[in-house]
Amino acid sequence: MKLYDRQIGNSLALLAGLAGRRLAAPAACDAMPWPDAGEANLVLRGEMAYELGGGVLPAIGGFGLTSSEALVGRNEVLLYGPDLPELSADSPYARLAFIRVAEDGLGEGIDGCAGDAAYAAIRRIEYTRYHVNPKGYMMRVSVASEREPVRIGRAALDEGLDFAKVGGLFLAGYRAHPEVLAVKLVFVTLPGFPYAELQTEARQAEAITRSLDRIFGNLVMNCASCDLKVVCDEVEGMREMHFARSGRK
Repeated sequence: MKLYDRQIGNSLALLAGLAGRRLAAPAACDAMPWPDAGEANLVLRGEMAYELGGGVLPAIGGFGLTSSEALVGRNEVLLYGPDLPELSADSPYARLAFIRVAEDGLGEGIDGCAGDAAYAAIRRIEYTRYHVNPKGYMMRVSVASEREPVRIGRAALDEGLDFAKVGGLFLAGYRAHPEVLAVKLVFVTLPGFPYAELQTEARQAEAITRSLDRIFGNLVMNCASCDLKVVCDEVEGMREMHFARSGRK
């Protein structure tokens, strides 16, 4: 699984040399450090302390899978910037979820080329972000605008909400998938960070996933006119996957 390796590596390179913190998080999926509020996780504007990615501030959600232990070595939650209790106003924000799977751990695929089973697994793992709802941490994911702002409830902060607890729930959610070997979860709230560059990498990773949608959605495509052709041209294994799926050579 190499489809996302370049984007993962580029994203981590942006963080290299910056002072970050490794947050304590549970090692087991059944160790729940904070309540998950499910569909009842509503934070009204009058109840929030502040918003991560509020207004025109960056609000980035990044995702990628890899089989490289060099990129994702172990389960960990990293924080670059102030923690939730240390913030008092709207802040720029990014949440990066990088997932390690076995080279052939998604069902079908070699050298970055995945089959139907692999594509279904990628989507299941990626959709985890819609099913993790830490109490008082209301994510408002917008695929259309490529934003992932989060409302933070005042009451939850008073009860001890922080990124370690949020990260623990996300780790549990991702690790619940049997294909997942390790998760590197990164939160960024640093002022002055090059969020625009990070957004470029997140956008490219999403373009890879959208390309998979087309390939495995049985859509007939004319490569010359496809707006995602550049992705197939640049991402290792994508063109081979596409041609194999369509029966072309």
